[in-house]
Amino acid sequence: MPNIAKGVYIHVPFCRRKCPYCDFYSVVADDETIHNYALALIRNILSFNACGEKVDTVYFGGGTPSLMSPEDVAKILYAVSHTFTLCNNAEITLEANPCTVDLNKLCAFKQAGINRLSFGVQSANNNELSRLGRLHDFSQAELAVINAQNAGFTNISCDLMIGTPNQTLASLKESVHRLASLKIQHISAYMLKIEEGTAYDCDSVRNSVADDDTVSDMYLLMCRELESLGYKQYEISNFAAKGYESRHNLKYWQGTDYIGFGPAAHSFWHGKRFYVPADLKSYLSSSAQITVAEDEAPDPLEEYIMLSLRLCSGLSLKKLSSIGGNPKALLNAAQPFINGGFANVNGDSICLTPNGFLVSNQIILKLIMSQL
Repeated sequence: MPNIAKGVYIHVPFCRRKCPYCDFYSVVADDETIHNYALALIRNILSFNACGEKVDTVYFGGGTPSLMSPEDVAKILYAVSHTFTLCNNAEITLEANPCTVDLNKLCAFKQAGINRLSFGVQSANNNELSRLGRLHDFSQAELAVINAQNAGFTNISCDLMIGTPNQTLASLKESVHRLASLKIQHISAYMLKIEEGTAYDCDSVRNSVADDDTVSDMYLLMCRELESLGYKQYEISNFAAKGYESRHNLKYWQGTDYIGFGPAAHSFWHGKRFYVPADLKSYLSSSAQITVAEDEAPDPLEEYIMLSLRLCSGLSLKKLSSIGGNPKALLNAAQPFINGGFANVNGDSICLTPNGFLVSNQIILKLIMSQL
């Protein structure tokens, strides 16, 4: 994709404390280790052979990227702009834990070049936050958002979790409305999944979370409430005010190239998928990051069906045909889902409904099978 601007993902594998439900790669580290990691990132970014390719999104994910100093973030962004052609209108996102930032630090992040923030709020209910092992209460999250707005940020996202221990439909609705009252531009909502090997991987937690039917009700309730509050769904887990969709995350679902830096970072670059091993010690000591091939030649048809159906805009039959697919066979396979209210046909496109998103894996598998 030589003429399409690409994305850069930077993984920051540090947290003050590991959340009991999280299986992302992160460790607890001191300020010196975090600074040394920033230097390793800069070394790797500057040594990457990008040939000046255009980049219009940079995403600092984690972990807790807001544990980095604004000065180090500025230096990392300088390295990005030196290696790539960084577009003037680039979307540059930093994930933040509400309890790791104050007004001064947020102002410094803005000065460093960050123009979009994603706060890991998760809930507006303090009891739910406590059960999730979060280090903040909702008043701290509110203050973080207000401070961000006072620092000049006009593109702010907050995370919300569904199906957490002892969460109810009523408490979820309250969380949705309290987040929306903060006048943020974007909400990412994720269903809790109990991951093997995490602290949540135990019977006491499984017995306290909602069953599948209740989680489905929660998801549909959330979709309706967010729509009524002006947040249009554009992807299974993402909702935005008009014009504030995450440009970086859209690259994942639209099949646009992105390159990842840091341990556990994944990439889709020039038609290949690969990742960096989740090993901080090795990353700090190596002269260049090691990458492991995940898929040297992804099937474009399978990828297109799988990724496009995560988006509310859906799958284009014309594009399917252009990459060797069979639109007629796919339409035939989709018909039972259309009849059941799980999918819609809009002109040239097939898209899933909120009910369809709840069973998207099964639908996507059936549609991929129709192309074999």
